[in-house]
This record gives sequence, structure tokens and C-alpha cells, in this order.
Amino acid sequence: MRIRPHKEDNSENNIFWVTMTDLMTALVLVFIVLFFYTYMTSYYEKIQGELEQKKASEALETTLKQQNIEASVDDVTGVVKISDLELFDINSYELSEKGKKYLDKFAPAYLNSLFTNEYLNENIEKIIIQGHTDSQTFKGKFSEDEQYMKNMDLSLKRAYSVANYMTNTPYNKANGNRLRKMIIVEGASFSNPVLVNGKEDFNKSRRVELKVVMKTKD
Repeated sequence: MRIRPHKEDNSENNIFWVTMTDLMTALVLVFIVLFFYTYMTSYYEKIQGELEQKKASEALETTLKQQNIEASVDDVTGVVKISDLELFDINSYELSEKGKKYLDKFAPAYLNSLFTNEYLNENIEKIIIQGHTDSQTFKGKFSEDEQYMKNMDLSLKRAYSVANYMTNTPYNKANGNRLRKMIIVEGASFSNPVLVNGKEDFNKSRRVELKVVMKTKD
């Protein structure tokens, strides 16, 4: 007579593995839910921030138009472009009388608009004033490297002249301490020309830009 081998009872082990599988599945689901929630929250905040910045840009553009101040405002990023023809004489970094009169009107309107907008006032980190030249300035008189650096020097000095004059205009001085910590001056030479139909527009390339940099979310 054959004796059947005794089968080991694995019911307890099976229950253990089923329980562990359920636990791991639950943890994965929790992780997926948390990941999706975090992603959607971050995406929503980004969209809201972009909408608020767009509103602020539109409000700034409206303010400048109401005061008959000529400037190009990007209605999405809020970058303001001022032609050098409004500010300087040819190849000069000293503000012309026309430039001073322009900034007397522009600077208070621009700065007060930034600080009175709730979203910008809470989230603004830096105000970058950046000078730009065209690729023709100094051309033919110097090597390409020398031409680029001479334009760098000119663009930087122009940006500084604008920043220096703006901080002395009658904007709301209650924001003066914050402004001094935010303002940054940069020169870009002719590294970022304005192209029209694939060709550089020399008049538009010579400009001063004002950019607002927002705080990053941790």
C-alpha cells in the first residue's frame, strides 16, 4: 500500500502574502494619488501665476497709454522695451533732455504700477534693466571682439543711466528700500537683435528693456 505524502498546510503563508500584496497595492495607489495631486496643484499655481502676470502686464500697458507714454509692453511677460531714440543721442550713454523728460513720466508710472498690483507686489523678486545695441555700432573701426565689447560697455552704461535716473524720479518712496534691493543693471551688447522679416531692425535693436523676475516656488 502506497502512503501519500503529507501535504504541508500553507494557508497561513498564503494569507501573509495576500496581505502584503494588498498593502503594496494600496501604497502604490496612495503614491499615485499624491503624485497626481502635487502635479495638479503645481500646474494650477503655474497657470494662475501666468494669468495674474498677464493681468498685471495689461494693467501696466493701460496705465502707460492713459498717460501717453510711448513704450512696447509684452502683454504676457510684461517686458517693457524703450527705444534708444527716446533716451539717448547716437552712441551716447548720457540721457538726452528728451530722455530725461520721458523718464520723468515713465518711471513713476512704471514703478508705482508694479508695487500697487497685488500679485506683483507680493511675488516680485528682481527688476532687471537691460541695455541693447545694434550690430552696426562701431562696425568697421574695430575687430569683431572689440566691437562686441564696446557695444557691451555702451549697453551697460545706458542701462545704468536709466536705472540711476529712475530711482531719482518721484515714484512712491515708501517702496524705495525694496526697489534698491531688487534693481539689477545688465548690458547685452548686440547679442539679442530685433529681427523683422529675418533681418535685423537696427532702430528696434537699440533699446532698453525692463524685466520683472518673479519669486520661484519652493
